[in-house]
Amino acid sequence: MNMLRKNTAAAMLLLAGIGSAAADDIIIQPEQDTVIREYVKQQPLASVKLPGVELNVGTALPDTVEIHEVPNVKYRYVVVDNRTVLVDPGTRKIIKVYD
Repeated sequence: MNMLRKNTAAAMLLLAGIGSAAADDIIIQPEQDTVIREYVKQQPLASVKLPGVELNVGTALPDTVEIHEVPNVKYRYVVVDNRTVLVDPGTRKIIKVYD
C-alpha cells in the first residue's frame, strides 16, 4: 500500500510539472513592447510570403526565414504577409503577432 501511494504521488508530481510547463506563456512587459513597436516602425522590413504557415502564437517559423534583432531585446522579428511577428530565436516560435 505504501508503494502505491509513493507511485501515485510521483505520477501526480510529474503531471503537475508538465501542466505548469505548458502553461508558461511569454509575457512581454508594456515598456518592452513599446520599445519593440517603435523599433520595428523605424526599421521596416520587406514582407515575406509563407504559404501554408499560419501566423499564430506558438507556430515555428522555418529555418529559411531570416529573423532580425531588436537591440536590447532577446526576441527577434520578421514581417510575414504584411504582419510583424515577434519570434523566440531559440525555438523560432512566434510569441506575438502585431497588426
